[in-house]
Amino acid sequence: MSAAVLVAIVAAVGNLLQGWDNATMAGAIIYIKKEFEWENEPTMEGLSVAMSLIGATLITLCSGGISDWLGRRPMLIVSSMFYFVSGVLMLWSPNVYMLLLARLLDGFGIGLAVTFVPLYISEMSPPEIRGLLSTLPQFTYSTGIFLSYSFVFCMSLTESSSWRLMLGVLFAPSLIYFALTLFYLPESPRWLMSKGRVLEARQVLQRLRGTQDVSSELALLVEGLEVGHETAVEEYVIGPPNEVVDEEKQSTEKEEIKVLRAERISSMVALRLPPGNTSFLSAASLSKQTSVLSIDPVVSLFDTLHDKSDDDKLVGTTSSSVFATSSYNEHHHQPRQHADHNEGGYASDDLRSPLISRQTTGQGNTMMASSLSGGSSFKTTSQCDHHQSTPASIGGGWQLAWKWKEAGEGSSSSADHNNNNNNNVNNGDLKRVYLHKDGDGDQNSNNRLVKAGALVSQSALSSCTAKLLTDDHHPALGAAMIHPCAAAVTKGPNWKDLFEPGVKHALIVGMGIQIVQQFLGINAVLYYTPQILEQAGVQVLLADMGISSTSSSLLISAVMTLLMLPCVVIAMRLMDVSGRRSLLLNTNPVLTVSLVILVMTRYIEVGSNIGKAAVSTVSVITYSCFFAMGFSPIPNILCAEIFPTRVRGVCIGICGITFWICNIMITYSLPMMLSWIGLGGVFSIFAVASLVSWGFVYLKVPETKGMPLEVITEFFSLGAKQQQQPPQIIINADDTN
Repeated sequence: MSAAVLVAIVAAVGNLLQGWDNATMAGAIIYIKKEFEWENEPTMEGLSVAMSLIGATLITLCSGGISDWLGRRPMLIVSSMFYFVSGVLMLWSPNVYMLLLARLLDGFGIGLAVTFVPLYISEMSPPEIRGLLSTLPQFTYSTGIFLSYSFVFCMSLTESSSWRLMLGVLFAPSLIYFALTLFYLPESPRWLMSKGRVLEARQVLQRLRGTQDVSSELALLVEGLEVGHETAVEEYVIGPPNEVVDEEKQSTEKEEIKVLRAERISSMVALRLPPGNTSFLSAASLSKQTSVLSIDPVVSLFDTLHDKSDDDKLVGTTSSSVFATSSYNEHHHQPRQHADHNEGGYASDDLRSPLISRQTTGQGNTMMASSLSGGSSFKTTSQCDHHQSTPASIGGGWQLAWKWKEAGEGSSSSADHNNNNNNNVNNGDLKRVYLHKDGDGDQNSNNRLVKAGALVSQSALSSCTAKLLTDDHHPALGAAMIHPCAAAVTKGPNWKDLFEPGVKHALIVGMGIQIVQQFLGINAVLYYTPQILEQAGVQVLLADMGISSTSSSLLISAVMTLLMLPCVVIAMRLMDVSGRRSLLLNTNPVLTVSLVILVMTRYIEVGSNIGKAAVSTVSVITYSCFFAMGFSPIPNILCAEIFPTRVRGVCIGICGITFWICNIMITYSLPMMLSWIGLGGVFSIFAVASLVSWGFVYLKVPETKGMPLEVITEFFSLGAKQQQQPPQIIINADDTN
């Protein structure tokens, strides 16, 4: 786990360089205006600042597809190279044209870093701390701003301040970043799996997780290659065969499925409940958006899951795995089976251990749960003679399983879909099943039955895998056991997938959150903080110390960013506790109030100039700190979480383009707006945008904390399709007659 943290820290250095560049430009523009005599030319001033944003937009146009082709790591390496070249050119810059070219190349580096660092970290991180690690770019970004403002402030105290040195010093840390990305960072295991490079993906996961046993997560990565199709909600009761009540068994005899726990020491019977017995998932899926101003069904689905998980924690239940029922009696008298290999069970040069195994019921139905090889599913202690079951989990209380049905038991439409995806083996049907314990299940310690909600959709496992699973002789399983289907690997990103309901819905959320973030005006405020504070009269606060107005505004900007750092640390702590949605909804009102106060100071007499400057400064600092806790890091975190693996790079690129276009619009127009409507008018617009953003988050943005990326995309697929068909079709969707 520590390896995943170190990898995230190294990757986030790219955002430190972005923060450094943004802040140095905010200070250097004051001296650039004087040298090129732009005091009365806001257009040229805006162009010099926006040139890097134009570069970021241009590189983002094509980088999404390229990252799906070449990988995430090369994007970070190229980003560091652009940083270095632009730093050298800005250090030289004999004229305005070379400065603009340097800013353009700098924008290329910024665009790649902003787009792919959150994506890279998200694909590397375990679900439980993904929010914390994904907030690291915001922390390093704020750190870069603080260091840069401190550097520029010190230079402003000298008699001859050089804007070229302010901007060009970027080349030094970019060299360090280049070395780290080239020699330390691994490639994303999800991208490696999408290219069929299974062994490399396994090795990276073993390094990141600090364990040799990563089979269940590898299986999850395989399933993430398939964009969700025909996602259905089903309900099961899972438990030991001898404890399933007769009436349930009789009513669902045709649906009896055995779930292998590990090494076939014992199996759990899964009984499909009739449609009237709803789990928390199916109950949530009954909700339907009735108007534009009603809460999105996707939001309701996610909220139901997290509310249930919170209730489980309050009553002391365990949701780490729906199969984690009391297992002492079940295994106490059974001999332990040992494997003939080391803990983790993997040789360095092959893939002999199966990800999934099988048990059949004799009725043609099979459910397979991801198994841990080498006997690691059963832990023993030196003091006890019993085994404790610790089934594999994919994070967030979810368990990955598979369901196989023989020919004649599925619908023709499902069979046709299987044929199209090369998953139909011997006229059978292989489905993936994401299971989660239902909080309403029986908590009696004497009853080991567990009620579980399930998301069921088409599996991405290869036809060879399915054939091995259904072989009664259960032959030795090799590398083919975990290979995804050929279509999932060779097809790559497809523009048609962008119109799949779940992907399209996620794009609306991702693009929308980027738009409302930019129209809050934070990037414009950061670029022009020194000038904004100077207009607010901040120079009077430090006039008695003999510090000029320019140096005063830079100093207060440095203090402001220093105060942002503990706020970001708080956000890192809360990101996986309170969650993304909660942070957005609770920090937004503070942003609105701060902006309203800034407007009022422009039109209402506050008293002395010192009082007016103090109120303005406190409001700007409060605004920036609370923005750093919510709307600054979370849009990129969400965009890195809500798209399927196959189209994640393309979708991130689309959201990135939206981000940069809005950024250019605001940043380029801010100098002109300041001259036309003044500071009060500008902040009035931002205050209205803040109210709109709260409404958008409340209605459209779901809570994704602690959930595997692949399950998040499945939720989007399910919720989006509720808008297109009656809820009963989703709840009753099944392959049996």
